[in-house]
Amino acid sequence: MQLYYFILYFYIYGFLGWCTEVCYATLREKKFVNRGFLNGPICPVYGIGVGVVVFLLASRDWSLVSLYVVSTGLVTAIEGITGYLMDKIFHHKWWDYSNQPLNIGGYVCLLFSLAWGIACVLIVRVIHPVIYRGLTWAPVTLGIVILVIFSAALFADVCTTTAGIMKLNKKLETMEKIAVELREISNLLGENLHENVMGTLERSEEARIHLDMAASELREKWGTISDEKKEWAELKDKYAGLKNKYDELSERSSLITRRLIGAFPRMESRFYKDHLTELKKYIWKK
Repeated sequence: MQLYYFILYFYIYGFLGWCTEVCYATLREKKFVNRGFLNGPICPVYGIGVGVVVFLLASRDWSLVSLYVVSTGLVTAIEGITGYLMDKIFHHKWWDYSNQPLNIGGYVCLLFSLAWGIACVLIVRVIHPVIYRGLTWAPVTLGIVILVIFSAALFADVCTTTAGIMKLNKKLETMEKIAVELREISNLLGENLHENVMGTLERSEEARIHLDMAASELREKWGTISDEKKEWAELKDKYAGLKNKYDELSERSSLITRRLIGAFPRMESRFYKDHLTELKKYIWKK
């Protein structure tokens, strides 16, 4: 029964956490924003964090100070571990408290931890007793059926979102490869331009002294010059093609990518920060 109630807490507080995040984002952005990591109306970090707090602390007679201190420590640890693991698994930093004082790796900070502690005290002392009484009235069989349905939907959502993130990472990797090739071609074009300009200046100077010799040399090297022009044109065409492909990748984003960037505007890629910034610009422009 304890596992049964804990899973119920996970879904209930995950949903309430999602509602809180959506209300906050709606007031700030003046429009609806799905603030969850998943597509569905649930924030798993709230479900786990608050679920653990009420599961461990609600059944004991804690003083307000003790309840506040312990719950603050629990939710801070859960938020920090969740942020760290998501960063390592998906190679993205989903939220960042680096601009806040007394933060740890940008995953947690003192100000928000103190706020979470106050929220947990309110939940344990006021909100959870009402929710628990409602859960005890519901038939266990009905509760199990609902949990099975919710769990199946959650599993599908996790798989869909994970696949979307993997696709985004692959896209960013492709953009990085294109960017590297663009830089290499740009360097080649720059070197060729420099050599052509210097060669022209040198030939112009020589022409003033040995006009006949320069004319003869140009006739002999006409084939080489034509090859250089052809190579120059091919490089420019290749550069233009790669640039168009990069722009197309930047402009086109999946629904999951657009939703995640809307939900986590400070999201950063560990390996492809600049390219993710380009994606954000196009998405926000639209």
